[in-house]
Amino acid sequence: MSRKHDIGFELCDADNHYYETIDACTRHLPSAYAHRGIQFVSKGKRTLCLAGEKVLHFIPNPTFEPIAVPGSGDQYYRGQRPMHKPLKEIIELEESCRSEYRNPVDRVRVLDEQGIEAAFLFPTFGYGIEEALANDIEAMVATVRAFNRWLLDDWSFCYEGRLFAAPLITLSDPAAAVEEVEWAVQHGARIVTIRPAPAICADKRRSPGDPIFDPVWAAIAEADVGVAFHIADSGYQRYAADWGDDPEFRPIARGNMTMGKLYYQERPIFDTIAALVVHGVFRRHPTLRVASIENGALWLPLLVKKLTKAFNQQGNQAFCEPPIETLRRHLWVSPYAEDDFEEVAELIGVDRILFGSDWPHAECLAEPAEYASLLEHFGEEDVEKIMSRNFRMFAPLTVS
Repeated sequence: MSRKHDIGFELCDADNHYYETIDACTRHLPSAYAHRGIQFVSKGKRTLCLAGEKVLHFIPNPTFEPIAVPGSGDQYYRGQRPMHKPLKEIIELEESCRSEYRNPVDRVRVLDEQGIEAAFLFPTFGYGIEEALANDIEAMVATVRAFNRWLLDDWSFCYEGRLFAAPLITLSDPAAAVEEVEWAVQHGARIVTIRPAPAICADKRRSPGDPIFDPVWAAIAEADVGVAFHIADSGYQRYAADWGDDPEFRPIARGNMTMGKLYYQERPIFDTIAALVVHGVFRRHPTLRVASIENGALWLPLLVKKLTKAFNQQGNQAFCEPPIETLRRHLWVSPYAEDDFEEVAELIGVDRILFGSDWPHAECLAEPAEYASLLEHFGEEDVEKIMSRNFRMFAPLTVS
């Protein structure tokens, strides 16, 4: 029986994923970049991913076979009770990648079973492309472009008005980014995704709030599409390396505790949203809407405190209004299951909280509707906002 009968209204899930096929980065990649972009090579029984000529460990099993059972690592990733076991002893595996992980027809069937009316779709492997090719911006831009054409082929950007796949936008080449936004919108995109990180440009890494990127933000705002800043390889491992960590980002590494594990989720999104506020992006683009997806919400109270302190110190010298008002107008947040929902609602308003299950990843809610059980301190109207209506506000016209 569909979960919709249990909750009383159709759900809108702001955080779904797909598992890429082996040709996601190469199907549409011009031959000139064949050895500069993302490649896959066989080594015995294993398939390795190469970024240029370097082995990439962002996803240790790029074929996604076997793959984790959805939600099998949920309690581990929440970290709320002692488990004291290696991740490999907790996560269950299934031998083959299910069809609903790789095609929209079967994914819609699953949405029906889950009582989900609509969902945003985000990459899994794709969030490692930019940092992997940071030393070859031309190849990186070409690979991201090729990835988006694969995504349009296999999923479309608006499948039956229910699945909304978010094309990747890299800011590394602002002119190319504007073209990519316009192309994506022409092909039905209602949401785009950008990694929370400084942009890798030809001369240096730059804040996403740098005015050089204003044409990109203007194109997004004019098209009335939302921007999802989803957790990714944000390049912060280079800071962790200063504390003795491996300089390569390995989010699924199963080894010893590292410094990077303490902050790779919160710090990049904290810095990114701070930069958009401090560097005036929302002032220059007053209709821009951004969402933090799969970054949790631990970073939000500290950001509000720091921005409020800065405003009290400098006022209109640095800000055109109290920063909290800017956040409440432009920012949506999808908290983790273990986060303090009431605190998030107090800071930015219940209208700005998005339900996101992260399905079908190991850390997801195997039954997305169970997210509603985390909202026991909210009234029925607010629960419906979080589980459905806020999604429609963030990406208008996506659901009739």
